[in-house]
Amino acid sequence: MSISSEHKPLGKQVTGSLHMLSPIVEGNVGGEMYTTTLSTLKKHPGSKLAEMFTGQPKLRTDSEGRFFIDRPGTYFKYILEYLRSNQVPTQCIQDVYKEALFYDIEPLIKQLEDSPQIFGELVARKQFLARVPNYSENIELMIRIARAEAVASRQSSVIVCVVRTEEDAARCQDALNSLDTDKKSVVKFGPWKAVPSISDLLDCIQMDVEAKGYKITFQPHVAEKGFRFKSHDFFYKFLFTWW
Repeated sequence: MSISSEHKPLGKQVTGSLHMLSPIVEGNVGGEMYTTTLSTLKKHPGSKLAEMFTGQPKLRTDSEGRFFIDRPGTYFKYILEYLRSNQVPTQCIQDVYKEALFYDIEPLIKQLEDSPQIFGELVARKQFLARVPNYSENIELMIRIARAEAVASRQSSVIVCVVRTEEDAARCQDALNSLDTDKKSVVKFGPWKAVPSISDLLDCIQMDVEAKGYKITFQPHVAEKGFRFKSHDFFYKFLFTWW
């Protein structure tokens, strides 16, 4: 961001300490232009944002002499609103939270983490998934299998086995062995020790795969001969649609 006053923008010739310059700051954040005060930017002394404007300028300037921050400018207005009036944003919560983490504005981070959106993700969903063994690795495995089967196809499918308890895992073992014999890849999730159900985990899988940009649906896997129980109790087919 550059400093504005009655003088022309100082641009790349800024060499002095910021406290010797104008208290009015013009900034370019990812292409969005903002004007604020030095005291607003330094409101929380321990934050990364305050450090950017403490002592010698630690930022590059654009062609107009405005200090430049290479972050999404759209959400910086919410950061400024909080710094100016302690107003916690109610829009774009997830994105503003990422920016608050980047700028290391601790009071805003804590207040956002109390919002339903962030609380639900960090405390409820993430804590549940942390109890599902190898969850993230299995998501990546599903994607690799789907991509490997996508040659000259509009869709590719991945069979997923979801077991909530050790007893269910034991019941599924024969079916898993049968699928393995038929050289069918199966990604197994569970068991886990937490309240959420199999349907909750299936929703999480779909949510996290879609968050990576894939179009995906799932349905119960149709039982084949040799299964000793209803396969739809534990086996599901995830369909990746490519075009």
